[in-house]
Amino acid sequence: MPLHAIPPPTGSRSTDAPSTDPLLIDGIALDSRFFLGTAGYPSPVTLCDAIRASRSQVLTVGLKRTLQAGDNGALSQALAVGREQGARLLPNTAGCRSAREAVQLAHMARELYDTAWIKLEVIGDDHTLQPDPFELVAAATELAREGFIVFPYCTEDLILGRRLLDAGCPLLMPWGAPIGSGQGLLNLHGLRTLRERLPDTVLVIDAGLGAPSQAARAMELGFDAVLLNSAVAQAGDPVAMAGAFGDAVRAGRRAFGAGLMAPQAFAVASTPVSGHAFLLGDA
Repeated sequence: MPLHAIPPPTGSRSTDAPSTDPLLIDGIALDSRFFLGTAGYPSPVTLCDAIRASRSQVLTVGLKRTLQAGDNGALSQALAVGREQGARLLPNTAGCRSAREAVQLAHMARELYDTAWIKLEVIGDDHTLQPDPFELVAAATELAREGFIVFPYCTEDLILGRRLLDAGCPLLMPWGAPIGSGQGLLNLHGLRTLRERLPDTVLVIDAGLGAPSQAARAMELGFDAVLLNSAVAQAGDPVAMAGAFGDAVRAGRRAFGAGLMAPQAFAVASTPVSGHAFLLGDA
């Protein structure tokens, strides 16, 4: 089932109330628009507490890393915590360098985790970790044909995005900046263009964010969700940072729904006096 970009609500509500602004993915309504990665945390306890603080309902896991390092039970514990708040697993193909390798890993993920959801990563450059657009489209085409719900990690390139949608991807996950860099939204023009030209497509900012303010900015631009890992896992206090990012994502979404004022090139008095009676001097 395709995703649907839900229009934002017009009224205010408590953040503790049931969501009136769900994000629908594969027929699943998600109250949280903050997707969280599970790698690199200082301890399993910290990871579990960060998941709770984030209130995330989509958790990513690098299958290649898990297969190489093994799972001593920490990942299973984290996923159990996630399930308590309605989270679903999004395995990813991080570390793959070809379409063939990514497709094979996606099949393994479906067998191991019993899910058709897959975050598709096919890296083309070891320095920037930028996706290979040609291998990415090839892998997406094959996986979509085989019934996977493909979440493609891509750049903000509009033409690449359209090719991925044509291949059967129901959404796009453009980067804000290179993975793990914490640089934020480097190409605002490209991201705005992607949002404007694909108004009915679910867009998730994936990678490169370092601060909650950057996540809020992405949501204010009209993006539908944010995915990150390092900014929380490498924070001084990952649990507090997970909560801060969750708050920022919710605030940015509400701001987008409320309608941001148009920026002006000059000062505009917030309390105009023209046409109004007023007193000079002592009353």
